Amino acid sequence: MRFDFFRRSSEGEGAGADAGASAQPEAGCEGHLTYSMLLDAQRRVIGYRMAWRAAGAAPGASGAAGVKALMDTLAMHLNPEGEGWLLGSQLLFVDVTVDALFQSELQSLPPQQVVLCMRAEELMDADLRSILLFLREQGFGFMQCGGTELPEDPELRSIVTHLEVGANAADTVARLRRDEQLGHRPVELVASRVEDWKQFDACAALRVNVFVDGAFRNPPVLETEDALQPESLLIVQLMQMLQRNEDLRVIEAALKHDAALTYRLLRYINSPAVGMAVEIHSLRHAVAMLGYSPLYRWLSLLLATSNKAGSPYMMKKAILRGRFVELVGQGMLPASEADNLFVAGMFSLLDQLLGVSMEGVLRKVQLTEAVQQAILSRGGLYGPFVALAESCELDDGQAARLSEALFLSPAQVNAAQLSALVWAQEASPAAAGP
Repeated sequence: MRFDFFRRSSEGEGAGADAGASAQPEAGCEGHLTYSMLLDAQRRVIGYRMAWRAAGAAPGASGAAGVKALMDTLAMHLNPEGEGWLLGSQLLFVDVTVDALFQSELQSLPPQQVVLCMRAEELMDADLRSILLFLREQGFGFMQCGGTELPEDPELRSIVTHLEVGANAADTVARLRRDEQLGHRPVELVASRVEDWKQFDACAALRVNVFVDGAFRNPPVLETEDALQPESLLIVQLMQMLQRNEDLRVIEAALKHDAALTYRLLRYINSPAVGMAVEIHSLRHAVAMLGYSPLYRWLSLLLATSNKAGSPYMMKKAILRGRFVELVGQGMLPASEADNLFVAGMFSLLDQLLGVSMEGVLRKVQLTEAVQQAILSRGGLYGPFVALAESCELDDGQAARLSEALFLSPAQVNAAQLSALVWAQEASPAAAGP
């Protein structure tokens, strides 16, 4: 059955003919991937909605060629041959055209981890029922976008695993919950076009997961650095000791004041994200093996996760930004600058993470002038890399220009984004701590 469907695409029959005609290079295979995060009610990231911005095109305008390019890019970096799926239980939501259903590239991703997003009228097209049922049997999910009614036909209804709803969907949610009580197969509800955390909380109360984009910010921050929590203050103190190259015994003595922090730090150092060949048992051992600079970087990561009331979404976003900035800067700056790249990227969101104004943070954390310039104005040595990261998150159409200024190809930028997702998958649990 698979052979028949995908032979149809390559030979140009029926719907597959359009796919072949539109998948020409001039349709926009060159481009940048963009994503929004899918959050559960606790603001934890449980998946990503991936899209493709073709060079010079508006969002969502890349068509079948863009879907093909996106599938190839995702498979290369998230499901490489011989390694398997690298995002664990995370789901990928991909907006697809009808033509894309017949593209063989779809088979390069693990069906159980992929949800194909389609308009309601396309899902209900009788001519597509065979391919939709075939893909559903393979394990692909389908999200119906648009319309508040699920198909009446039981066979069609069985295809839909997710339903996209708006921010003010209480009536729709209530009706669907009643349908479930009457024996209808439940579907996962996902809200989009949610503008702020107030709307998010309303959706979360209804057990609706929510897509959020790079524009989402935490509520207004406090204006005083005194709002820093005790653990955050200790981490800042340790970072300042490292910058002053104080004696290791003094640093160890300060760290011993917080056994939980010591445990979290050592657990992170021994995590797969760091990839040490031997297990590290103490701070002295860590410094002996790697030096002060990596320890400073790890402490900066722990500082990002030290706010107990902080949002897991913001923590993930900061870690992703730091890693992305570090990856795109590798090879362009001296190796000694790599840790500063990570810190510049992650600290550019530190006010959102800690609930303190950026000026308040910088009065407590002594950073180099170049890092401060990147954080405050996107200037200096690291600023252009942070600006590129921010543009990719916002999908504001500036990523192509910013990457060209850094002599980075779209493929390099896309690889860095997806590599950061994989790295954060390994790093976040260890950093989150007990």
